[in-house]
Parts: sequence; C-alpha cells; structure tokens
Amino acid sequence: MSQRPEITAALSAAIEKKINPYNDSRIYWAKEVTFDYSTKRAVRVDYIRFKPVNNSVSGIEKGDFYCYEVKSSVEDFHSGHGLNFLGDYNYLVTPSDVYEAISKEIPYYVGVYTLDGQELTCTKKAKRHDRTKPVSEMLLMMFRSAARERRK
Repeated sequence: MSQRPEITAALSAAIEKKINPYNDSRIYWAKEVTFDYSTKRAVRVDYIRFKPVNNSVSGIEKGDFYCYEVKSSVEDFHSGHGLNFLGDYNYLVTPSDVYEAISKEIPYYVGVYTLDGQELTCTKKAKRHDRTKPVSEMLLMMFRSAARERRK
C-alpha cells in the first residue's frame, strides 16, 4: 500500500501552516485553484497566495502571486499533472528525498520547500517569473475556489 496519500496530506498541512500560520483573514490564499475551467487547457494549482503591496488600487495591481505545487513522490512529479507554475513566485513542496532525486529537473525560477519530518524548510528560493494571467483573473479564480471550500 502506497504512503502517497499520507505524504500528500502532511505536505498540504505543512504548506497551509506556512501560508497562514495564525488563520489570519488578512492572508489571501486558496487551494485547488482551477484556471481555464471547462476548456481543454484547464489546469489546477494546488495552493495560491496573493500578497498585495497595500490595499490601494495600484497596490493590489502590483501585488504578487505565490503558487505552490505539492508533489509527494518522484512518480507524482513525473505524472504530467500539476506542474502549473502560474505565479510571480512558484514553489514545489516535496519531501527531502524526492527533491534530491528531481533537483536537476526543476525549472531555474521555481523554488522548493522540503518536508523533513514535521519541519518545512525553504531549500531553494523562487525567482520572480513573469506570469501570463492578469491580476483580475487570478483573484477571481482564487475567490471561486475559496467559495467552494466554504460550501463544504
């Protein structure tokens, strides 16, 4: 029996705690955010966090999106699903041993958080990457995903 579901759950819990450690409503984030819904190009990002510069119009427009993709195994990384790096800063969240196995395959701009036991560590810092989606679309898709979570 695979431990993949348990590893994925541990990685997800760790990144949720990293994104919003005190359950602060002023931290804007969502999980399982789908883009290009109902098209052949639909993709889902595991976690997205939005950091506005401030709450002015220009501060929101200049904000940054942080995308996190959770990969529990080398097979999961190679599956062809979920390497959707759509943010200004993109991170892979994975166990330490998986990172060691795939480190040379990760795009240069993608950062890495590794989980060793219960500790989540930034092993590689992300570099800014030009996103292709506008702020309005990113926020709308985050809002839609967050609303789905509230309905559950």
